[in-house]
Amino acid sequence: MVDAFCATWKLVDSENFDEYLKALGVGFALRQVGNVTKPTVIICHEGDKFILKTQSTFKNTEISCKMGEEFDESTADDRHCKSLVCMEGDKLVHTQKWDGKETKFVRELKDGKMIMTMSIGDVTAVRTYEKA
Repeated sequence: MVDAFCATWKLVDSENFDEYLKALGVGFALRQVGNVTKPTVIICHEGDKFILKTQSTFKNTEISCKMGEEFDESTADDRHCKSLVCMEGDKLVHTQKWDGKETKFVRELKDGKMIMTMSIGDVTAVRTYEKA
C-alpha cells in the first residue's frame, strides 16, 4: 500500500503549523522560517527500504528505514528521536519519540492529495500536499 504514496509532493496548504512547532519546543526564529517554507516531499521505496526526502530552500532531510522497524532519526529542528514508520490500514504513520515526548505524522490520500495530520499532545496541525 505504500506504493500509493510514492510520488513527489508539494505543500499547498498548512493549518495550525506554528502552534504545532511551539508544542514541539521549536524557537521563534526557526518557527518563522518553518512557517514560510514550502517543502517538497519525495516518498519512494527501494526493496524493503522506505525513503522519505524533504527538500526546501531552508534545509533538506532524508530518512531511510525498514517499515515497522524502529530507527534513529535526526530532525530538521535538531531533535534526536527513536522513530517508526508503518502502514495502519491505508494510512502511512510516522512516530517520533524523544525526551519522554512523542509526535505522530499520519499521511493519507484524499482526492489525489496527501493530507498529513501532525499531533503532539492536544495540538494538531494539518498540511496538504499535491503531486508536483
